[in-house]
Amino acid sequence: MSRRVRAERGAGTVLVLCVIMTVAVTLMAVAGLAAGYAVRHRAAAAADLAALAAAQQVSGGTGDPCALAARVAQANGAHLRDCVVDGWEVEVQVLVPAPPPGWLPDQLRRARAGPP
Repeated sequence: MSRRVRAERGAGTVLVLCVIMTVAVTLMAVAGLAAGYAVRHRAAAAADLAALAAAQQVSGGTGDPCALAARVAQANGAHLRDCVVDGWEVEVQVLVPAPPPGWLPDQLRRARAGPP
């Protein structure tokens, strides 16, 4: 065996390992972005449902609409940040924490609802 062939021995293994690492990092990045996208939609749904429940409570005339909005938001994995009742309309703002990697921002969404 020549010296050149021996010097290049194992180069294919290093190349394969580099390709595997690149694919793994790409898959982890895509999974993190997909989780962030899901959290964004969960926050929007929680805000919509909390606003609708609070508006229904306002039109019914009994109980605190913001307390109900907080319970509905909590049931959907969100925290109620703000609740404003203006006549027959209710505007809520909810926060859903970002997924564990920690490099995506928390999702803050608003929704407004009125009587049916």
